[in-house]
Amino acid sequence: MGRTSDARERLMDAANDLIWEYSYGAVTIDAICERAAVKKGSFYHFFDSKSDLALAAIGAWWKERKLLLEEMFQPSVPPLDRLRSYIDFVAARQLGVYEKTGQVLGCPMFTLGSEISKQDEPLRALLHHILETGAKYFESAIRDAQASGEIEGTDATRRGRLLWAFYEGTLTRARIENNRELLRTMTADALELVRARSPFPQVATLEMV
Repeated sequence: MGRTSDARERLMDAANDLIWEYSYGAVTIDAICERAAVKKGSFYHFFDSKSDLALAAIGAWWKERKLLLEEMFQPSVPPLDRLRSYIDFVAARQLGVYEKTGQVLGCPMFTLGSEISKQDEPLRALLHHILETGAKYFESAIRDAQASGEIEGTDATRRGRLLWAFYEGTLTRARIENNRELLRTMTADALELVRARSPFPQVATLEMV
């Protein structure tokens, strides 16, 4: 039997990498094929469009990331260790990419979602699901930490979502500023917020200008 082609997987890997490095709009099918070392005709054998490829690529990425989340956030792991391990993992990966490229790339799902939210409903829905699921893992850790007495406070849902917003916001700011120092302190800053008796006590109302 001949060797099974891995062209489809290479196209998905290339799409994930290029969209993360640049943007969905800036990345062309030609660029994806070049990065993957796959002929353009083969692209259309596997995918109908760039959107179709992006859905498949992000879906494959999410399948792997969800396994990691399930491992790090299993109930047998102390709640704050779950948060520490995951945020440390993300920060280390971001710093590793920075060492290779000289760029902080931030959260690929948040960056892509901000770009295409009004352009591609299937992609938007998938990204919304991924981000919502991530927030729920944070919520569960905070709920368990409250139940065990590790942290004070109530309303784990609100606190978890505020922590998730801080996490995503820090990654986004680090990308905008290309500031790796924000990554170095992200875990400590996140845990400080978790331990605060009343994190984010005042939330200002923002008006569009």
